Amino acid sequence: METKQVIAALAALAQESRLAVYRLLVQAGPAGMSPGKIGEQLGIPGSSLSFHLKELTHAQLVTPTQDGRFIIYAANFATMNGLLGFLTENCCGGASCAPLCGEGPR
Repeated sequence: METKQVIAALAALAQESRLAVYRLLVQAGPAGMSPGKIGEQLGIPGSSLSFHLKELTHAQLVTPTQDGRFIIYAANFATMNGLLGFLTENCCGGASCAPLCGEGPR
């Protein structure tokens, strides 16, 4: 992942409503959600939500897909994984320090 893309993603997530939208879309999984459902669940008005979704889309954190008359937004997991990889690339002097999924505290 390039530094410019990392900065755009972090900047997009550095706002309370956008972070809440992104986390909700991560929970929704690949099926995503319509803007109406997102706004309903988070209590964000449509005009504000539209702006936040545009910013997340521009940062490639979410992907809009046309579904008939509706647009469905889903988290872009490739970008999320790329961002996490970039942030932890040189972690612990190159030795793996990430806990395995399902592994409890040591």
